[in-house]
Amino acid sequence: MTGGPVLWAAVAWAVFLAAHLALNGRWWLWLLPSLLPPPLFAAVPAAVLALACVAGDVAAGAVAGAALLIGARQCGLVPGALVRRPARPPEEGTVRVVAWNTQHWCQATDPDPFYAFLRELDADVYLLQEYHHDEFDGTYRLIDDERRLRATFPGHRVVIARGLITLSRLPVAAVVETAARRTLRVDLELPGDRGRLATFNVHIPVQLRLISPLRADFYRAVRTRAGDRAREYAGLARDVAGCPHPALIAGDFNTTAAIGDARQIARLGADAVPLTGRLCPTSWQPRPGMRWWRLDWVLTTSGAQAHSYRFRDPRGLSDHSVQEVTVSLTGPAPRTSADIRPRHRSEGI
Repeated sequence: MTGGPVLWAAVAWAVFLAAHLALNGRWWLWLLPSLLPPPLFAAVPAAVLALACVAGDVAAGAVAGAALLIGARQCGLVPGALVRRPARPPEEGTVRVVAWNTQHWCQATDPDPFYAFLRELDADVYLLQEYHHDEFDGTYRLIDDERRLRATFPGHRVVIARGLITLSRLPVAAVVETAARRTLRVDLELPGDRGRLATFNVHIPVQLRLISPLRADFYRAVRTRAGDRAREYAGLARDVAGCPHPALIAGDFNTTAAIGDARQIARLGADAVPLTGRLCPTSWQPRPGMRWWRLDWVLTTSGAQAHSYRFRDPRGLSDHSVQEVTVSLTGPAPRTSADIRPRHRSEGI
């Protein structure tokens, strides 16, 4: 193999990467290229680098190597997961949380195994998304399965709003209004007067509609949803910054490491993903065998610490893996004026 084609391949990828870094998160249309599986940002330049070594093309190797280093943060790989050990949890006060996008609440599956699976997860707190059914025209239909939900989880408090559900064995201290319209904040009282944990159940809008890209409606939807996503992230940032309690932020962000919005996620709190022990953690698949994307995140803010975190197989009940995390407060939370002001309390909205 001559060096020419390899050099052209290296340059082509470098040009794409430069455009991606310049436009990602800044131009609504670049949401589409940013949907590539993040591991490609490592696999493509690594393959070109290997070919350059075989061909003896120093220039191609230099370009590919530079692209590999520069694009490393886009690939979703977590080298720290291979060396980081889980933090030792306290003997008491640890809370087990499950966050899961249910894929339209068993719309296409039998409710019996769906509810049995939820029960089997046996979490102290559930943060569930997509409590609705898809109309397949860009809209959703609200559902009412609350009676069965309460019968299945008699020991949990139930808070429902905005197509989101928070179930908790712990007492609900407050349900707090949020600027983010796709977020449900529920503050929980930890046992033994250990303090209050704010939970943010998040579902950021998806980037596109599954219609033909040859239609103008496809691109109008991408542009509209880019605006929706920007407002959601801005609102969520304000909500988290204004929260006086340690917080757990979890859910379906519809964002990978290769999407510009990942920069905003990083500002919200500490990512729990190194605790998975997986170099390439993924949580979503469009089809069986294609779990190449991580769209689901768990974050903690100051005063809260994640001790373990893993993705669990949804057993065909959803296209999203289940996120399971154990978290505790790192110390007694001081009382603030927010603790003593009256807040709206509810077990169902």
